[in-house]
Amino acid sequence: MARQVWLLLVAILLLGGLAPSAHADCSDKPGPGVDWMNCPLLNKRMAGTDFRGANLVGTNFTNSDLSRADLTGANLSNSYLIRTLLVEARLVRADLSKAMMSRANMEKANLNTAILVKAELLRANLAGASLVGANLEKAELGRSVLRGAELSAAHLVGTYLARADLRGVNFAGAIVTGMDIYRADLRGADLSKAKGLTQQQIMEACGDETTRLPDGLTPPPSWPCATREDNDLDD
Repeated sequence: MARQVWLLLVAILLLGGLAPSAHADCSDKPGPGVDWMNCPLLNKRMAGTDFRGANLVGTNFTNSDLSRADLTGANLSNSYLIRTLLVEARLVRADLSKAMMSRANMEKANLNTAILVKAELLRANLAGASLVGANLEKAELGRSVLRGAELSAAHLVGTYLARADLRGVNFAGAIVTGMDIYRADLRGADLSKAKGLTQQQIMEACGDETTRLPDGLTPPPSWPCATREDNDLDD
């Protein structure tokens, strides 16, 4: 009888009958590995919180403060980070695919090797952010601020950067095939080692004598550089 009971318990475990609930309660305390999938966490103050490896798929952090939070390896796909503060946050290897991040403040954030495929970052602030090796394929960054950002080795295929502030950005080794930089401000940007850049892309952008281009590409007869007012970044 004891053997039969033991075998029954093993079977139940293998079938997942005693496994914990698929999603943690939204009232669980924040911490590494927390499962807050689809939780409504608007207007929260969680600056400096450790969210390493957390499951934050579909979580709504709109208007919350996650400044200096550690989100290394966290899954934030399909999450809502609209107007969220992520200043100096650590998002290394984080999955932000299809995340809604319009007007988020990610100034000086570390997004190295992060996944931002099809993420929406319209008018977001990424000034001074590090996005080395990040995947931004088909991401929406219209009118965003990336002044002084590091985009070396980034994947920017089909990325929308129209009217973005790209002053001083380093694109060394970045793949920029199909990247839309219509009237984007490229003053001081280094595109000399960018891969897949075309003359047509350059003709539609803005720059000056400090803009570095790959061999074989030339600036237009005049660079119609956009001003801050043209980019309308504060509206």
